[in-house]
Amino acid sequence: MKKRSSKDLRELHDEELNATLLEAKMTLTKLRFQHIVGQLHDTSHLSIIKKDIARMNMILHDRKLQLKLK
Repeated sequence: MKKRSSKDLRELHDEELNATLLEAKMTLTKLRFQHIVGQLHDTSHLSIIKKDIARMNMILHDRKLQLKLK
């Protein structure tokens, strides 16, 4: 699983970014469940997804702050 770059995420519109964020959260939930059950062989996917989610939240937060400043 490859991490998403900030540059690529910043090019997305808000709706697309929210949809991607929702998809990433659902994927994280599935991976956590697989990890608990013992079916997840590569646990590095968990940290990659967590960082992607944090990156998307940061971009959305930055956009909200920019709108307030205008």
